[in-house]
Amino acid sequence: MRILLDECVPRPLRRELSDYEVRTVVEMGWSGKKNGELLQLMIQGSFTILLTTDQNLRYQQNLQQAGVAVVVLVASSNRLPDLLPLIPSVRSVLATIAPGVVVEIGDFLSELHHTTTLFFLMIKPNS
Repeated sequence: MRILLDECVPRPLRRELSDYEVRTVVEMGWSGKKNGELLQLMIQGSFTILLTTDQNLRYQQNLQQAGVAVVVLVASSNRLPDLLPLIPSVRSVLATIAPGVVVEIGDFLSELHHTTTLFFLMIKPNS
């Protein structure tokens, strides 16, 4: 399993996923690529999962056709301290995610209740 960290995800987050082969968009030389081109490059580079904070990606691209799974981190910002609490859930999702599936992982209720409640939203592709 090869994971690509999107440009919007802080590079130090890769240390939290040391059990996986993780590369960054910058490291691959793909900075500034549009999402469609990035997905094609991912396929050519044998990446299977894109880790991003871009919540609009699923509306812009046919991810089922691309054959790439996407994990979207939803937090109050894309700063590392806001994303770190989501990592245990990310690890759980990585064990089961399938190509073409988008999973949103977020701390959706913490701002309302001052507690951390993680919520998974799995969006399955249309058959």
